[in-house]
Amino acid sequence: MKVKLAYGKNGLIVDLPSKDIDIIEPSFVEGIKDEGSAILQALQNPVASPPLRQLADSDASVAVIFPDRTRAMPSRTVLPILLSQLDHIPKKQITLINAVGTHRPNTEVELNEMLGENIVQNYRIVQHQPKNRSSMVRLGLSKFGNEVWVNKDFVQAKLKILTGFIEPHLFAGFSGGPKAVLLGVGAFESILNNHSAKMIDHPHSTWGETAKNPIHQEMSEIADLVRPDFILNVTLNKLKEITGIFAGNCKEAHHKGCQFVRKSVMQTVAEPYDVVITTNSGFPLDLNLYQAVKGMSAASQIVKPGGTIIMASECSDGIPDEGNFKALLSSEQSPSALLSKIAGQRKPIQDQWQVQILAKILIQSEIYLYSTLPEDSVYKAHLKPVRNIPILITQLQKKYGESCRIAVLPEGPQTVPSLR
Repeated sequence: MKVKLAYGKNGLIVDLPSKDIDIIEPSFVEGIKDEGSAILQALQNPVASPPLRQLADSDASVAVIFPDRTRAMPSRTVLPILLSQLDHIPKKQITLINAVGTHRPNTEVELNEMLGENIVQNYRIVQHQPKNRSSMVRLGLSKFGNEVWVNKDFVQAKLKILTGFIEPHLFAGFSGGPKAVLLGVGAFESILNNHSAKMIDHPHSTWGETAKNPIHQEMSEIADLVRPDFILNVTLNKLKEITGIFAGNCKEAHHKGCQFVRKSVMQTVAEPYDVVITTNSGFPLDLNLYQAVKGMSAASQIVKPGGTIIMASECSDGIPDEGNFKALLSSEQSPSALLSKIAGQRKPIQDQWQVQILAKILIQSEIYLYSTLPEDSVYKAHLKPVRNIPILITQLQKKYGESCRIAVLPEGPQTVPSLR
């Protein structure tokens, strides 16, 4: 049985034994045929909001947040249409803000690929600087005790617009919506506190959960302080085609989008599996090992204790080198030692949340990684390298015996599996 895994830009075809293998993927949703017309219609007939064009006078300052390159958001398609509804406002009054969160800034080449040269050349683009307090405004304390600082260009704009795409998220419930504010254009320390060990360990900080999720609750609270005027979120299928467009009021449009995604991505299974093959949804989501933890987390929902996860993630950008993920992950000899180290820190540090989640999975499961990373880098990350997935499957079938159960998540975290 040949299965195409979402891997890099072109995918990875693996030939697996057909016996006792379950393919678990989202219900396929067809892409919208005329994306441009559909986006325009959503902007003109939004959810619980006046049309975008009516929200600002010609003398208004405008700030539009867009996701960075680690997200599959089709900004190159979406932004020109959104900006066409603001053509009564001089371009010099419009600022586009790259929501990098704690990630590195994007290069000019990357910005051109993401947005198109016409937008890059004609609009002011600001790359959020999470460690530069002079570029932010303090908004007080959240109910969780987190000191809140948010990008000044966004807070001070008269018309504030969020763009993004909605997908399941391993500890925020769903992406999109308010996540663009705190995580996208918040202060470094604000993001770290939102991702503290205590918040990550909360039982409701998980896939598809928003109502009782403290991480999502704080993001929503901070978005309320900033008061975005309009949101444009989209949903995508495995071909990266737009399947849904949710524009208008931040809370109501995002909630509607999450419900739309929930119907296709939430999949239940009767019993756990000995082996789960997963991905990180291909490019750009599988750029590095840090992001690939999402796919491993999806697989961990249905693998037996002591079972095996096989992760296919290209990791063309490495571990990566920036941030603390690489150094922290290799700083201890075992996953349990990593968890103890994180629990013992006085203050959270960048990327500890991803190490914390990976360490918890590793305590329960063996993880193999198919990637472009050097083998020594894989071992330092407490993972095992694999170069031939079908051969490994044959070996694991012998290990687990005749009753070995195997599942494949071809789209990785675009599927959220759970035990029935």
